[in-house]
Amino acid sequence: MHASINERHLALRNAEKNAEKLFQAIEAKGIIRSGVTEKQVNKEIYELAFQLFGIKKYWHKRIVRTGKNTLHPYKENPPDLLVAPDDIIFLDFGPIFEDWEADFGRTFVLGSDPRKLTLRDDIETAWYEAKKFFDSNPTITGSEFYSYCVSLAEKYGWDYGGPYAGHLIGEFPHEVIQGEDVENYIHPDNHIPMRSTDKNGRPRDWILEIHFVDREHEIGGFFEQLLTVQ
Repeated sequence: MHASINERHLALRNAEKNAEKLFQAIEAKGIIRSGVTEKQVNKEIYELAFQLFGIKKYWHKRIVRTGKNTLHPYKENPPDLLVAPDDIIFLDFGPIFEDWEADFGRTFVLGSDPRKLTLRDDIETAWYEAKKFFDSNPTITGSEFYSYCVSLAEKYGWDYGGPYAGHLIGEFPHEVIQGEDVENYIHPDNHIPMRSTDKNGRPRDWILEIHFVDREHEIGGFFEQLLTVQ
């Protein structure tokens, strides 16, 4: 039996709240620091997530990217880097809470480099600007929304870093059920209205991710959370 819309949204909200608590704990415990590799940071986060929430399942690969690796979108697998002093680093994790998916991404800056700090702040501001645009355009397609996110990058003086700007989210394992078709992504080739229902007539819920990059300075920033669940 499928969950009702209210049950679904409550479960997704709770999963995201727990993901946010995990990220707060990551920062509080000083896991994000220089002198360690991305893989070591990833390992320590995995251990902390298990300690705090008993999490063993993630619906997508756990991403820790620093330095020039922050230019790379999700699909790529760049070589493991050492976190440098004054570096920029982003996390993209998809933990499973009681069979419901979270997908949460944040960017952190070590030190006081003004361009990196501006990038970190711009992606968060742009995320909320994009959400406001989405909320005010009830028939928007994935293609139209992707184009808008690219225009936001240009507005703030960055390039857009990924081939899409978000995806469906739901009950684990949504990725297996829905596959890799473009209509499951905020993608330039997705011309279906994002608020259209799925094949069973149920509303679809979306994650919005903002990935801005500066290829000249080899830095990127990433901010991701629920778009459609209030």
